[in-house]
Amino acid sequence: MAFMPVKFDLPKRVKLAQALWLLYWLSVMVGILIFSLGIFFKIELRKRSEMMDNNESHFVPNLLILMGMITCGVNAFGGKVCHDSLDPVKFPKWKPMLRPFFLFCCGFNLLLLVTALLCFLMQFALYLTLAEGLKNGIKFYKDTDTPGRCFMKRTLDMTQIEFRCCGNNNFRDWFEVQWISNRYLDMSNDEVKDRVLSNVEGKYLMDSVPFSCCNPGSPRPCIQHHLTNNSAHYDYDHRIEELNIWTHGCREALVSYYGGIMNSIGALIIVTIVLESVDMAGLKYLTTSLETLSDPENPESESEGWLLEKGFKETFVELMTKIKVLGKGNQVEEGGGGEAAAT
Repeated sequence: MAFMPVKFDLPKRVKLAQALWLLYWLSVMVGILIFSLGIFFKIELRKRSEMMDNNESHFVPNLLILMGMITCGVNAFGGKVCHDSLDPVKFPKWKPMLRPFFLFCCGFNLLLLVTALLCFLMQFALYLTLAEGLKNGIKFYKDTDTPGRCFMKRTLDMTQIEFRCCGNNNFRDWFEVQWISNRYLDMSNDEVKDRVLSNVEGKYLMDSVPFSCCNPGSPRPCIQHHLTNNSAHYDYDHRIEELNIWTHGCREALVSYYGGIMNSIGALIIVTIVLESVDMAGLKYLTTSLETLSDPENPESESEGWLLEKGFKETFVELMTKIKVLGKGNQVEEGGGGEAAAT
């Protein structure tokens, strides 16, 4: 007995074909959106690629671009089948392709599910990548004359301004590195010389942050130097006063930004899976209802459509049997090949 059978007449088949045609082209639009979001995500990652510890973070946007292209192709094909389904001349040429098409759609839905899971799960990998990348970026901030690091200062400054953040974890990360190049230090100045000599690694460390950490919304002029020295500024206590620089780190800000993008794309892909499943079910009903016309010569005759030719349990058992037979066939071939080699 067929699984979920439905009776159809000509008006029902026409309405189903028209609705499916619209759904398939809606799915094409969704595919274009996934493709566009993949490109947007890739561009956003490339903007700050200097602060990424590796290139693995581009795997997800590349996969999204591929999934978007396949989604467009699959649904354009399905839309064309629906358009020609009620034409007795055009539809027969599509019939041999329908079974492979349904199998491909099932596999494609699984790939979409994997893509959605990656969008949610890869956020932790992105977190680790940004943690290491930002740490190195702060370290190389001063190396504006070093090939490969010339634009690190600009990238970090623009990131801190755009995302209203400072440092990796917080603004104190700048206290642990020399972020001012030696070429801009007056080594004849006793204060500079003492600060360099007092450090075991010969670095010029201070409790200061770059200008890009300043909060323009603060009513007080930006205090970016001697942040922990209360006597260096009038009416100032860094322990109780709200600092006029950004206090939260860029890693948190960037993970939140990229995480929001990935969560939105993951949710969109789940919606796409549901839409693809509805399209597949509708097309299956449409094609089976056309194959079971009570009078093939009369398009207006009644017919019956279904999702599965047999019950769900019978279909599952039959599928498992085929897989077992296929596995045994491969084992026999391997054994036969070994005997032939021995002779």
